Amino acid sequence: MKLVASLALAAVAVTLTLPAHAQFAKPEDAIKYRKSALTVMAAHFGRVGAMANGRVPFDAAAIASNAAIAESMSKLPWAAFVDGSGAGDTKAKAEIWSDNAKFKAASEKMQAEMGKLAAAAKGGNIDTIKAAFGPVGGACKACHDDFRKE
Repeated sequence: MKLVASLALAAVAVTLTLPAHAQFAKPEDAIKYRKSALTVMAAHFGRVGAMANGRVPFDAAAIASNAAIAESMSKLPWAAFVDGSGAGDTKAKAEIWSDNAKFKAASEKMQAEMGKLAAAAKGGNIDTIKAAFGPVGGACKACHDDFRKE
């Protein structure tokens, strides 16, 4: 009985891991995924920025919602920077793979700053949001400077 249960558990585990392995069967799938995640993140971050910079009226609920979405999206694209996905319709520089530790550190810095922005946005204080907004933009720019082709 233990053998049957162990085999069933192993079969379930293998079945659950297959979608993750097949997700980026082709390099262009990885590129499309990460570009989509970064586009959505940038759109919501831009909405926060528009309010933080006074280009649109401040709306505490909207800024909190957009910051939360941007934070969630900030966690997604990094798994799609897989080997073999540096060519094609991408602006990814080769340094992503040759200096992956620096790239990983840059992505983690941006995610941490995005988390601080989301927390500030929950509080609804525009001055706190403005203070948290700049470091996110700086983290994005630093990564683009080092790892994105123009």
